[in-house]
Amino acid sequence: MADYKGIEYLRNKLRLKRPRVLLRYDYYDMKNIVKDFGISTPPDLRNWISSLGWCAKGVDKLSDRLVFKEFKNDNFGLNEIFRMNNPDILYRSAINGALITSCDFVYISPDKDGFPRMHVIDGGNATGIIDQTTGLLKEGYAVLDRNDYGQPLIEAYFVETGTQYINKKKNEVQWVPHNVGHPLLVPIIYKPDEKRPFGHARISRAWMSLVQSAVRTIKRSEIAAEFYSYPQKYVTGLSEDAEKMEKWKAAISSMMQFTKDEDGDKPTVGQFQQQSMTPHTEQLKMFASLFANEADLTFEDMGFQGSNPSSADAIKAAHENMRLTARAAQRSFESGFLNAGYLAACLRDDIQYKREVLYMTKARWEPIFEPDASMLSAIGDGVMKLNQAIPGFITKETLSDLTGIDYEGE
Repeated sequence: MADYKGIEYLRNKLRLKRPRVLLRYDYYDMKNIVKDFGISTPPDLRNWISSLGWCAKGVDKLSDRLVFKEFKNDNFGLNEIFRMNNPDILYRSAINGALITSCDFVYISPDKDGFPRMHVIDGGNATGIIDQTTGLLKEGYAVLDRNDYGQPLIEAYFVETGTQYINKKKNEVQWVPHNVGHPLLVPIIYKPDEKRPFGHARISRAWMSLVQSAVRTIKRSEIAAEFYSYPQKYVTGLSEDAEKMEKWKAAISSMMQFTKDEDGDKPTVGQFQQQSMTPHTEQLKMFASLFANEADLTFEDMGFQGSNPSSADAIKAAHENMRLTARAAQRSFESGFLNAGYLAACLRDDIQYKREVLYMTKARWEPIFEPDASMLSAIGDGVMKLNQAIPGFITKETLSDLTGIDYEGE
């Protein structure tokens, strides 16, 4: 029997991990709390919070370009399994959640006919002990349902020989055996490495820090805008016997009358220097530039126009970092989806296939950037020259991967 850590160990592991996951979802959903330094903010406005969608933009800009197509050399019918499990939602949910929290999970279970069902579980509701060689779990734990207070109602404990379900609502424990040989919980990981096998979240500490600073800048600019709209005025030399003026009426009045006193003196009216919004705008641009650099975005992606309009070639060059990041993410997610399909095929056929039998099965993705007319022309010229040099070097499938256009002919 395998040496398992046990469900209680995994419960405690998830309990420690969950707050960091929920924090990143708060930043993605623009519900994060921003600390106020209490220096320039009036006491009545310290609880006022603004929102900024930079974290959501940074995640979505990448996830929208990661469109999983299918598996090629699919000898075990993995595409059929995924097509029966709403793949458009499954792939999108798993990729988006993994980018936010570093890791999502695909939970596999048999339906009444024994066909594998797949569900995505976010990183705040599942964990496990990973085998870094295969990317599969040695054992896993997931919370399938929670009450309104976040307390687990239905739990699942995954081991090599089956899945144990703990239903606290009905006070039941159910054991469902299988012949897969691996826990039916598969991690989908973004940027794993030796130190952090469950990957790195795209919403990093740098992102969160920059968003905090930018939101404080927006808050200060809102406060400064009030003084910018109605600059402070003053009147000196008024007699002590002068009638008191109502402040708001004096501020918006188009004409005011002041008379000389009995000694012939008259008051002096003045206005303090009007505040400038430029420092706040420049500071926000600075934070936007720093965030764009961290997120592999361009300054234009952040909503700020550059000094000169960008040409088509300049735009492509500016997104080169995004292209490299997307390529690396595709390699990470390909392994996770292949593992999920492999276990689902074992469950469907009730056979412990060796993982090595899928070594020829590869993932196909839609192009990271859809080619425009000029790029299609350049691809066409390149394909002709390559196939003239090496006949048949570029196939219909390769051309489809480059252009995203499927060939419908024979």
